[in-house]
Amino acid sequence: MPATHTPINASAERRAWSTSGYLIFVAFLVLLALTVWRIVSFAGSEPADSEIFGFVVSNALSVLALIILASGFYMIQPNQAAAITLFGSYRGTDRNTGLRWVWPWMGKTKISVRANNLVSDKIKVNDLRGNPIEMAAQVVWRVVDTAQALYDVAEYKAFVMVQIEAAVRTIGSRYPYDDFTHSEVTLRGNHDEVGVELRKELIARLQMAGITVDECGFTHLAYAQEIAGAMLRRQQAEAVVAARKTLVEGAVGMVEMALGMLSEKDVVHLDDERKAAMVSNLMVVLCGERDTQPVVNAGTLYQ
Repeated sequence: MPATHTPINASAERRAWSTSGYLIFVAFLVLLALTVWRIVSFAGSEPADSEIFGFVVSNALSVLALIILASGFYMIQPNQAAAITLFGSYRGTDRNTGLRWVWPWMGKTKISVRANNLVSDKIKVNDLRGNPIEMAAQVVWRVVDTAQALYDVAEYKAFVMVQIEAAVRTIGSRYPYDDFTHSEVTLRGNHDEVGVELRKELIARLQMAGITVDECGFTHLAYAQEIAGAMLRRQQAEAVVAARKTLVEGAVGMVEMALGMLSEKDVVHLDDERKAAMVSNLMVVLCGERDTQPVVNAGTLYQ
């Protein structure tokens, strides 16, 4: 069964407050033009001392407003999100693309929600029968909950790498590498079924990080080098035995058919001894690996 994890105090993504940056940018340009115009107009006049103080204060406020407006802009690309925080407290996630704006004292952490393709390193695993094998997997994953990915794990990309290796080890030890009799689910012979199990295992392990798996499969699957030669000879021996078994079964059927047809059509009458000799000769001919050299008997059947 896939591993299950119950996160404690898990974060949950929610929508953050933000506004279109284009409207704020227009307001910024208007305020900037107004400020420049006031400065130019004031410089060309002869103000009194009381007007100078008011001009300085009003322009200081205008500059402060410009700084505040300029500091709140940020850009979100397609398939990107920004987690908004206020003094360390998570306030929500903005997934609206384009130029956006929030108050400058609110923190903004951008995170990609695009699909990521990852090929793991080759690792050595003991299968269900204890044979050392080498495995590597290809995984397509993406972030679905930005709050969990950023705040429930220390580094979500490193977390994905570790969990992929752990899942591959778990699946590798759950099934045998191969079964020549085809009576068991194996890693080599049941790619689709084992791939489904691997995906379930990964989704369960990565759920606490707000990550899902769209697709996965094995890119490398082989016996470890120290036993590869021995296992190859074993596979060859099993294949030879299976081939011999099939060949003998077919030969026995052909011999039985030949004897039955000879008896049915009354071609020749054979006693038990001659039937045994005929069976022996036919088995040699049908099961032998070399071409046979027929011998023509020109005498009687018993000579």
